[in-house]
Order: sequence, then C-alpha cells, then structure tokens
Amino acid sequence: MTTGSAALNDADTGAPPSSRPYWAARVEDRFNRRVGGWLAARGWRARVEPYTSYATEHKVRILARTVFTSRPVRPGRQRPRHEYMRSVRGWRNFAVVVAPHTPVTVEVGGHVHSLVSDRAGVVDAVVDTSLTPGWHDALLTLDGAEKVVTRVLCVSESTTFGIVSDIDDTVMVTALPRPLLAAWNAFMLHESARRVVPGMPVLYHDLVAAHPGAPVVYLSTGAWNVAPALRRFLAAHRFPAGPLLLTDWSPTNTGIFRSGQAHKHSNLRDLIDAFPNIRWLLVGDDGQHDPSIYARLAREHPDHVCAIVLRRLSPGEQFWSHGGFEAEWFGANGSEVIAGHDGRELALRLAERGLIPPDATTG
Repeated sequence: MTTGSAALNDADTGAPPSSRPYWAARVEDRFNRRVGGWLAARGWRARVEPYTSYATEHKVRILARTVFTSRPVRPGRQRPRHEYMRSVRGWRNFAVVVAPHTPVTVEVGGHVHSLVSDRAGVVDAVVDTSLTPGWHDALLTLDGAEKVVTRVLCVSESTTFGIVSDIDDTVMVTALPRPLLAAWNAFMLHESARRVVPGMPVLYHDLVAAHPGAPVVYLSTGAWNVAPALRRFLAAHRFPAGPLLLTDWSPTNTGIFRSGQAHKHSNLRDLIDAFPNIRWLLVGDDGQHDPSIYARLAREHPDHVCAIVLRRLSPGEQFWSHGGFEAEWFGANGSEVIAGHDGRELALRLAERGLIPPDATTG
C-alpha cells in the first residue's frame, strides 16, 4: 500500500523533477516557522487532528494533520471526538497555523509507530498492523500532548466490490467552479446550509446493502481543512461512513497549486494497489474532470473498474462548469458508463444492470 501524498509527485503533474521547493513553498515555510515560533512563545501548543483511515488486514494508512492550538493541552488526556468534530463557520476551518515536522506516535492493532508530519503538517503514511475486518480505533499522540482517537476501516481480503465517490456536485451541491460561489461555499457557508443531491444517500445505502462489506471512500480535491465539515455533512444526511481522501492546498516543489487531477488519480491507484481483489464503482459528475480521470483509470486498470457512474449536471450547471451545455461520455476498455441526474435516476440505471435489487429503487 502506497500513500497518496507520496504518489503525488512531479511525474503526476507533468512538471520536471525538482528537489528545491517552489518560491511560494519557501515563502510559506518561512511564514509557518515564524508564526509557529511566535505562537509557541505565547503558550500555544501543537495538537493532532485525526482523519478517518482505511486498512487491509496487515497495513493501515494513517491520515492526520498537526496544527497549533491556544486551548490548554493536558498531557495523557484522551481528547473526546466531539472536540475535533465541532461545528464552525467555513472560513474558520482555514484560520489555522500548521505545525510542520511534528513527531506523532501511532498505536493501532497492537503496533506502535513513530511518524513525522510533513512541511504542511500532514501525516500520510502506511504502517504495519494486524486487524480484523471492520471498524477499529487508532490512537495518535504528540509528545507531551493529549491523545486522540481516529477511526480505521479495515477491509476484508475477500471483498470484491467497493465504491469511490466524489463529493462536490456528486453528493453535495456546490456549483463549482464558479469562483465567487465556490469561495462562499468553502469559506463562509455552514455545512448545514449546503444542499444534498436528491436520492444519493439512499442509493449508497442500497449499494452497500447489495454488496455487504463494500467500503465507501470519499475522494475530493477539497482541502483537509474542511474534513470535519464534510464529515458532519455526510453524517447529517446519513451517507455510509467511510474514509475521506482530501488534499493539502499548500504550494509544491513545482508550483503554487497542486494538481487536483493528479491527487485523484494517485489515490485511485493507491486503492487498487491496497485492495487488488476489489472492482471499484467510480461515482462522480460530468461537470469537471471526473470523466477523464475515471476513463484513464479504466484504461490502465480495466480489471479493477466495475463501472463509471456519473451525475449529469443541469444545462445551467454544465454551462457554468465548463462553458458548454452537454458532456460526452465514453467507456474505456469495456467499462460501462451509467449516467443520471440524481440518485433516484441512477438507482434505476444500476438496478437495470443488476448492481442493486430492482425493489431498492422504490424505497
């Protein structure tokens, strides 16, 4: 099992290899050092923000981030889950200072591992473990700080079906990439004001019921900052629980912005490597790059793609997304493309192909 951050290298973005950080990354590093030092001198401490992880029976991918906090840190205390899932307005999710290169101890499945966050405060590493299929807890600890629990989904080696789902405009209406509305959604809007795509929660539960043990992985180009908000949104609308695979918006060695397409493709490859027996149902929308990303994966790994499922945007959404009124879809290497405007229509199409029972579409 490889890691998404490690897989997202210069080769994925098409940029020439570089060991020297881009100028924007160097500016950000200096900012983090100075502000972090200033905060530490005033009593702020580093804490770890955990993210839901996935695992095989022998390997687990640990996902977390280290940031500074002004709240009192009591060594040895286990921080309750509600404290790092608290509800805040959008912009406050981004009003944090990362604690780069911070040691983190991980206890999972009877194994203890020492990890270090990267320059953006992100922990993304695969470590050895010994787990049985199902949900487990992993304990994360910073030196001299509180302990925090993250959830880990261990997928059985016998599982042969899984779901990868985009979030923006697939399960949640965000109207990306309209710049002003996108900024409002990301920085100002509370998740309770976001709209769910009709029928999608029921569709996902029908798929999981039809394929017991199937993992549901939510893959998005959103920043790790909004992970708690997305988790609350998914829980509030009763989507099946599953790992979130987001990205860091910090500059890289090659530019100011990371490639969202590379992020998605590298994580999809990681999932295929981690779970070689699973054929994935890839769910997205036709407003941005999901069609090309999924088609590429189907060409490269035809035996690991069950089908491509796309939510068709309305003509207005389609126009604002990429300047046209209709998207074209092509299967790749025999992979089927299933399209519909919402979860109810997609359920009918999936039932026709035997992926969910016909009576599920009447629920």
